[in-house]
Amino acid sequence: MASRDIIISLPNTHLHNKSERVGVITSQVRQIIEEMKGATLDWEATRPHEVGVALAAIQIDKPLKIVVIRNNFDDKDDKSFSVFINPEITKLEGEIEEDYEGCLSVQDVYGKVPRYNKVRIRALDENGQQIRIKADGFLARVLQHEIDHINGITFVDHIKDNQGAFYQLTEDGKLVKLDYDKVKTTGILR
Repeated sequence: MASRDIIISLPNTHLHNKSERVGVITSQVRQIIEEMKGATLDWEATRPHEVGVALAAIQIDKPLKIVVIRNNFDDKDDKSFSVFINPEITKLEGEIEEDYEGCLSVQDVYGKVPRYNKVRIRALDENGQQIRIKADGFLARVLQHEIDHINGITFVDHIKDNQGAFYQLTEDGKLVKLDYDKVKTTGILR
């Protein structure tokens, strides 16, 4: 079984469960982190027009507050990740901007999601050291998306009532608007 096959997708209800704090960074936690990285890269290998940007542990059905985020979103050859354990948003800043989001756990559906364009977070790295990050732009969006995951929220939850906000990626890499009735049949809306 390829690592991408361990990624769970909506309508799997586990994606709506809150994750648990990591108390001690054990060898088991480190193994989960490696599985997350592998699953992200395996998923990306099947998608010519997409980059596996990030993954939360709940997306591989491990309800722990762990997030991995790609270090370089623009270079598919850079397969390194940063690890965030027990990440928390400490401040949302800037303007709310609407932009496209996709998700490894929401197959073939994308949406325009409103998010703050600046965020501050705190977390532990994989060595248990506290880190604080101030992010803006796309990284701020990614951090909010992944922290939502550990709180049982998917990007679809932010736009489920906006019928014109759903899209699909064509074979040539273009986003086209999806019919809302088709979205309802996918089972991704709760």
